[in-house]
Amino acid sequence: MQPTELRKKLHGVISFPVTPFKKDLSLDLDGLRKNLRTLLKHPVCAVVAPAGTGEIHSLLPEEHLAVVKTTVEEVQGKVPVLTGAGFNPPIAAALALQAAAAGVSGILAFPPHYASMDDEGIVAYYKGIADATPVGLLIYSRGWFAPSPSLVEKLAQAIPNLIAWKDGQADIRRYQMIRQQVGDRLHWIGGAGDDMVPAYYSMGIRTYTSSIANVAPKLSLRLHELASAGHSDELAKLMNELVVPLYALRAKRKGYEVSAMKAMMDMLGMAGGPVRPPLVDLRPDEIAWLKTAMDKWRPWC
Repeated sequence: MQPTELRKKLHGVISFPVTPFKKDLSLDLDGLRKNLRTLLKHPVCAVVAPAGTGEIHSLLPEEHLAVVKTTVEEVQGKVPVLTGAGFNPPIAAALALQAAAAGVSGILAFPPHYASMDDEGIVAYYKGIADATPVGLLIYSRGWFAPSPSLVEKLAQAIPNLIAWKDGQADIRRYQMIRQQVGDRLHWIGGAGDDMVPAYYSMGIRTYTSSIANVAPKLSLRLHELASAGHSDELAKLMNELVVPLYALRAKRKGYEVSAMKAMMDMLGMAGGPVRPPLVDLRPDEIAWLKTAMDKWRPWC
């Protein structure tokens, strides 16, 4: 898929599947297939596996490739498949290259591990990932990487196959400034969480990445529909009753954005399983709270 074609398809809900693990923390690829079959019954616009929700940070390169191949096989071209790549220049390029060979349509580039670098070094890092393969590149602004509008513009000018920008920090003021400076050179994606849909869509963004789609793709799509149409009352009701309480749980400990989704999936009979270190699983009292909260979620699951 050409980068320009991929960009056109990124409108709506992009799903970020978890990577299921067995009790011994080995990959559960059969479980991943089962989860993807359930997800693909719904019209998400793309799938990114593995990425942050998919615990990319804990996977060996061969495990990363296994997840990519399994996802590409199950999706069967119904929607674009993207994958994450990052950490350092050679690893990022190698992950991108092997994923492109396995059939992904795009690469979601994570920031480099080393956090003290000049703008010139940052441009070189992302350009190295982009040059590894002709597929479309999306940059994920997250963690320490909070670039200025001028740096984003430099990246857009230097990397022809850079097609989109995923915000992961929910700094709406800075995101507005970046979009104003760079304009429609890039496709803009809301990527800090389902709870940010009202804020992103009030800016004119019409694509967001959803971890909730792991358990309730109908809800993710409904949030997109309501926010796109400006139906604020129903949107606020869903946010207040379902999304915000879940995100409050996710905010209790670092990494719970993955742990909570896996726990919900287990409760629904899907393949979630434990998280790998350095993430931690929910505590018993949090599991109990989540079981009670699931009463409101089940109609959407």
